[in-house]
Amino acid sequence: MSDLPESRAEREIDRLLGLYPRGFDLSLDRIARLLEDLGRPQDRLPPVIHVAGTNGKGSATAFSRALLESAGLSAHVHTSPHLVRWHERYRIGVAGGTGRLVSDEALLDAVLRVEKANAEQNITVFELLTAVIFLLFSENPADAAIIEVGLGGMYDATNVFANPAASLIMPVALDHQSWLGNTIEEIAAAKAGIIKPGRPVVIGRQDEPAALEVLVDTAERLKSPLSIYGQDYMAYEEGGRLVYQDEDGLMDLPLPALPGRHQFANAAAAIRAVKSAGFSMTEEIVARAMKSVSWPARLQRLRTGKLVPLAPEGSEIWLDGGHNPHGGRAVAESMVAFEERDPRPLYLVTGMINTKDPKGYFEAFEGIAREVLTVGIRNSDAGLDPVALASDAADAGLVAEPVTSTEEALRRIASFHRPGDRPPRILIGGSLYFAGTVLEDNGTLPE
Repeated sequence: MSDLPESRAEREIDRLLGLYPRGFDLSLDRIARLLEDLGRPQDRLPPVIHVAGTNGKGSATAFSRALLESAGLSAHVHTSPHLVRWHERYRIGVAGGTGRLVSDEALLDAVLRVEKANAEQNITVFELLTAVIFLLFSENPADAAIIEVGLGGMYDATNVFANPAASLIMPVALDHQSWLGNTIEEIAAAKAGIIKPGRPVVIGRQDEPAALEVLVDTAERLKSPLSIYGQDYMAYEEGGRLVYQDEDGLMDLPLPALPGRHQFANAAAAIRAVKSAGFSMTEEIVARAMKSVSWPARLQRLRTGKLVPLAPEGSEIWLDGGHNPHGGRAVAESMVAFEERDPRPLYLVTGMINTKDPKGYFEAFEGIAREVLTVGIRNSDAGLDPVALASDAADAGLVAEPVTSTEEALRRIASFHRPGDRPPRILIGGSLYFAGTVLEDNGTLPE
């Protein structure tokens, strides 16, 4: 169903995917060698806010960008993974503006230059495309760069600058165990690898005390100025407003444009990180950012597009890429809050890749969702079979049925609807990769 124009840059990236390993090889040796051959572009970046964590990285990045741009500053932004096109990973800051996704010509040029510099030496595609970040961001002036970690932290290919303006570590939970370790402590230690000696570190809300202990111990050992959520800063709702608090006082703010109570802590972490990085944030600037922040596939309301008319008229359709148990609980809490405000039957349309914990994700929706319709992920070798995914949902106590596509899922939900029934609430998600295919099929691409 794709109507995307042809991209020479993506064609080149596809070629590289056929030549180099696609997975991760957690080491900094190859990326360091490549960046040396490129003239060390990582040393010519504007002040960097480096973002790690299991959940909330993307939202914190979006809030940080909104804060800087609301202050009239330009910010380069790297996020991972992309939803539809590789270009989404590289947002180029524009003075006085909201930034723009890298052009196809600029991305192609950077990819070709990185490949040439690598000279066919052993490396992964992820490392090549990480070097593209530093090339693009070093050659375009900006006031700041927000760089999201790809995997882990300590040995992630983005972890190559000695003096970030601030390191931000969002909630740590069990995920990517095959790469990062089987315990919360091991995973937290990997995330803590972005903390640099003497450089500010902001720790977002942590639900796992063991993770918080590892992060704090690392920061204290490295003598890094430390800000901890709930201790040095916090945010909470009061009277339909968001209150942010730190040692500088209180800010009375509008609720964030990103829905869900879990976004309050994400917003607070971003505010603290941007301030810790040395940028002045007035209440007026922060208020503008809360209203303007946007982040596709994070409880994104789908109001228009090709898929929307397939659901019963008046349906409330949400798209979210949350995929692990922690993310599932956060989204389920939002569904409960929506239900309290506006009762509707909840249906899940779920696709997931095979590195996740489907049962743990689905357990968050027991007693909340009426039915789950499971879908495969198009063009993904890692997508879970819909029949197996439906079995995981059933094991979690949910009624589940496999279907062939998102379109069929929405038509099935429409077939359940009877005249006089309350239009349903539909949550589509379970994977950012799946969410990307939904946005593409719906014709509502990230901008």
